Amino acid sequence: MDFLADTRRSYDVSADDYAAWIRDELAAKPFDRSVLAVFAELVRGPVADVGCGTGRVAAHLHDLGVDVTGLDLSPGMLAAARRTYPHLRFAEATMTALPVADGALGGVIAWYSTIHVPDSHLPAALAEFRRVLSPGGHLQLAFQSGGGAEHRTRAGRHEVALTFHRRDPAELADRLRDNGFTVRAQLLRAPDTDGPYPENTPQAYVLARAPG
Repeated sequence: MDFLADTRRSYDVSADDYAAWIRDELAAKPFDRSVLAVFAELVRGPVADVGCGTGRVAAHLHDLGVDVTGLDLSPGMLAAARRTYPHLRFAEATMTALPVADGALGGVIAWYSTIHVPDSHLPAALAEFRRVLSPGGHLQLAFQSGGGAEHRTRAGRHEVALTFHRRDPAELADRLRDNGFTVRAQLLRAPDTDGPYPENTPQAYVLARAPG
């Protein structure tokens, strides 16, 4: 799949710069921390942070008492995660083929990682999330709200080939219901326009529960 190869290569070449830039982002995002706190309180059992990148969300969940493993398709991002958080577990994987047994997880979090999955492949990713969740397990998604896709060819000083798919939270909630999930919460917030991590789109969060 070309989008997997492009995404892997783009994050590999920019991993070190990205890790330095993004490391303190959660400290500047109170809504994000609140969403993560609710997920951490609700979830029971081990959690996979799918598309963990440099590991900052996995580390935050770990600090909240969650048994979390970070999974990502980029070896470069995983190397940065392991250097920064050597006490945590990280492994290479794609979200459409997770190295996890059926029903083994109490939670899955995909924090701004489904944004790189084309619409045609999104049902497979959601089905995979459901496969690895135990009955009643929780899925937390975070993504840019909107429609269409944005293509980027540069990230800082690096040439990349990244596509960002913006999605309507109500439509994504419907996709989750189509996969048997119960949607427990939706949050849409205005973009942060100040500070070190400005945004140009609204940000969305959807929390769902697996059947059972």
